[in-house]
Order: sequence, then C-alpha cells, then structure tokens
Amino acid sequence: QVHLVESGGGLVQPGGSLRLSCVASGYTFSSFSGSIMAWYRQAPGKQRDLVARITSDGNSLYVDSVKGRFTISRDNAKNTLYLQMNSLKPDDTAVYYCNRFDFNYIWGQGTQVIVSS
Repeated sequence: QVHLVESGGGLVQPGGSLRLSCVASGYTFSSFSGSIMAWYRQAPGKQRDLVARITSDGNSLYVDSVKGRFTISRDNAKNTLYLQMNSLKPDDTAVYYCNRFDFNYIWGQGTQVIVSS
C-alpha cells in the first residue's frame, strides 16, 4: 500500500511561516508522478477540509482562505509534496495531511500546526 508521512509542523506565532513535507512510498500500480496530490487540514472539532491541490505538471489550486499565503509544490523525483505556509493566522491551526486528490489512500498521522502568541 501507499504510505504517507507528513512532517514540518510546529508552534509558530501569528505572521510566521512553516514548510510542510509529505513523502509518499510503496507504490505498485499507481505512481506519485502521475497523481493529483493535495493537502488537507483538520482543525479541532472540525471536519477534514481541502487546502490545496496540484497536478502532475505543477498546476495548483487553493481554497480562498489560504490564497496568497500558501504555496503547494512537488518533487516527483523524490515522491515528495510540499506546502509553504506564510503569514500564518490562528485559524490555520490544525493537523495537516497529504493525500491523493481523486482517490484517497490510507491517511498518514499528519503534522500538527499551532499558530499562537
């Protein structure tokens, strides 16, 4: 099965930045390079929501709440997905997960992001 491992979260002050990484491995019939990938987040007491997604060739889309602040990117040679988060707000506090956009694999443990002064 495909394994997803997120990292890079932490505690930051409002206005700060973080860069999250997601390493995917264990592909058999599918491939990282051929998949639309996405970042999701789940705030305390809330459902898991889409944050951004990126196609195989690097075209990206974002939800309105993070436009202009977050940047999704990927390195297909390393099977790695990234999320650069700038100008962080307390509302960005959540556990962040990566996954395939159109067909979710089993979720990883996510990485915690806490934005607080």
